[in-house]
Amino acid sequence: MTREERAREYFLQGYNCAQAVALAFADLTGIDEETLARLASPFGGGMGRMREVCGAVSGMLMIEGLLRGYSDPKATDEKRETYARVQDLATRFRAECGSIICRELLAGPADSAPAPTERTPAFYQKRPCASLVALAAKILDESLGK
Repeated sequence: MTREERAREYFLQGYNCAQAVALAFADLTGIDEETLARLASPFGGGMGRMREVCGAVSGMLMIEGLLRGYSDPKATDEKRETYARVQDLATRFRAECGSIICRELLAGPADSAPAPTERTPAFYQKRPCASLVALAAKILDESLGK
C-alpha cells in the first residue's frame, strides 16, 4: 500500500486530515501511532475547525519537520533549508488544489463550530478531504524520495 493510499484509508477510518497524513508516515518517525495521532489532532479542520491551513498540509509539514527539520535555534542554514522545503511542499499542494486554506478548499460555507462533522456517506461525497490527504502524502513521499 502506498503512503497516498494509507493516508486516504486513515481518513476514511475517521482520523482528521492532519492525523491521516501524519499516520501514513508513522513508520519513518520513530513515534508510536497514538502519540503521533495526538500530536496531529489539533490541526484537523484547518486548525481546530477554524478552516485555516488545511489539516492535510499541516500533517505534511509536521512530518517534514520530524524527518528533516532542525532543532538548534542558531542553525541559520538549516532553518533556511527547512523553510525552502516547506515552501516547496506548500507550493506543490497549492498548484494542484488552488489553495492551502481549508475554507477555500471546501469551496463554500464551512461550519467552524467545534463539534466535528458526522462522517456519513454524504460527508465523503461532498468533501474533497480524502483526496487532499492522499495528495499531501504523495507530495511529501516524492519530496522525501529526492
